[in-house]
Amino acid sequence: MSGMPKQERTPEAQLERLIRRHPALEPLRETIWTAYQNMEASFASGGKLLVCGNGGSAADADHIVGELMKGFYLKRPLPVQEREKLGPVGEKLQGALPAIALTQHAGLSTAFLNDVDPFLIYAQQVYGYGRTGDCFLGISTSGNARNVCEAARVARAKGMTTLALTGAGGGTLREICDVCIRVPETVTADIQELHLPVYHALCAMLEMRFFAAAEPENP
Repeated sequence: MSGMPKQERTPEAQLERLIRRHPALEPLRETIWTAYQNMEASFASGGKLLVCGNGGSAADADHIVGELMKGFYLKRPLPVQEREKLGPVGEKLQGALPAIALTQHAGLSTAFLNDVDPFLIYAQQVYGYGRTGDCFLGISTSGNARNVCEAARVARAKGMTTLALTGAGGGTLREICDVCIRVPETVTADIQELHLPVYHALCAMLEMRFFAAAEPENP
């Protein structure tokens, strides 16, 4: 974490920063903003984010949760009343946006893929964790990862907002998700290189929306 200038402590400023540093993403400005708005609305109403992907995209899912569940650019001090209730621990805990990576439950996943269906390991978790008003984010460079697509379908049936992060084609996720951010690359590694700044920006935008007001200004 590092200090953030006051003028950059808004979602809009963080989106501008992303486009300035990665001009190839300019055509996706509106789509990224729409994805942010959906996530913001979910968190504001007490919802959570469920994220999944395979391989490098599984690592990205974990990375996203890490940025949302603790301080990213900001320290996110707890409100005074909460700090008082928690005592010394409250001085160290940080504000969190509830997010779960569906990639990290080895016991559940291996049992379900062995006993039931390997393509439904994420769908089962979405069914169990997901509630109306939550958000689902599926990450797939092709947009066709079957286990991610099945999870997205269950999320839609549960009344969740469905978001996708893919390559240029978008694949099946483009057709079944509410918002699909299709970065302008077609090679897996190149797609992944653009996924990172996109989701970093989304995490920063959300952090500025929910925690910037409580962050002490830079001297």
